[in-house]
Order: sequence, then structure tokens, then C-alpha cells
Amino acid sequence: MTERGGKRLDVARKAGRASHPQNIIERRMSKFLREPPSVRLAANVIVTATFMVVVLGGAMMRVFDHKEYHSIWLGMWLVIQTVTTVGYGDVTPKSEVGRILISLVMLWGVAFLAIITAAITSVFVARAQQERALVEENMAAGAERTVDDRLDQIDDQLRQLRELLERTPPTA
Repeated sequence: MTERGGKRLDVARKAGRASHPQNIIERRMSKFLREPPSVRLAANVIVTATFMVVVLGGAMMRVFDHKEYHSIWLGMWLVIQTVTTVGYGDVTPKSEVGRILISLVMLWGVAFLAIITAAITSVFVARAQQERALVEENMAAGAERTVDDRLDQIDDQLRQLRELLERTPPTA
């Protein structure tokens, strides 16, 4: 293969990689934006995003409030309680940085519930609209067939009348 052909192949490979993201988050977001919405797809995106918030939030709690949170797991426990809006109260941040960070996680938790509700509702509304459009389309097609059938019957009757008139001799 020539050098020129090799460069074309490399460019094609890079383009292929760009169109097929390797990162799981990029793949899920691309799939979410590309396909019609479904409850399962929305839930996958939300769970993935929430998992990231829990892991990153737990790590940030460990880094920024390491005196109180001796392990990343304790930070993740606090974040998962907060993001799911459970809030047992067994672990609470005492430092200002921890409180600010967990406040952001609280906002994420409220947004999480709102997004789940909105996603499920939008899927139900979209499905209802599709079903309604299908029913209306079928009714319109049925009405069109009914009119066409009726016109065909009238044409047949007219043809029969013409034939009858042509066979009947005129009377004087």
C-alpha cells in the first residue's frame, strides 16, 4: 500500500472512532440523543449520570474534607444518601467545603427526581400521541375506502342502468 493510501486509511479509522465513541458515557448519551425516548433509555442515562455524581462526589468529599471523611466509601455513602434524597443523618458534613459540596449534590438529587418524572411522562405522552395518530390515520383510511366503495357501487349501478337503457327499445 502506498503512503498516500495508508494516510487515507488512517483518516478513515480516526473518522470511524469519532463516529463511534469509546467512552461509555459518550455512547450512552449518543444513544439517548439518537434514538426515540424510552423509559429504559432515560433510566440508563440517569443512572449513569447519578453513578458518576456519587463516585465524583465521594472522591471530592474525601479530598476536600479528609479529616471527617477518612475513606472515599464514607464520602460516597453521604453522597448517595443525599442524591437519592434519603438523608439518614448518620453522616453529615461539618466543614464549610463539605456543606457546599453536599448542597450541590442536594440540588442534583432534586433535579434527579424531576428528570425521572419528566422523562417517564414524556415517554407516555409521546406514545399516546403516536397511538392517537395511528388511530386517526386508520380512521381516515377507512373513511376514504368507504367513500371509494360507495362511488364504485354508484358507478356499477349507472353502468347497469345504461346497459338496460341500451337494451330497451324506444317506444313511440
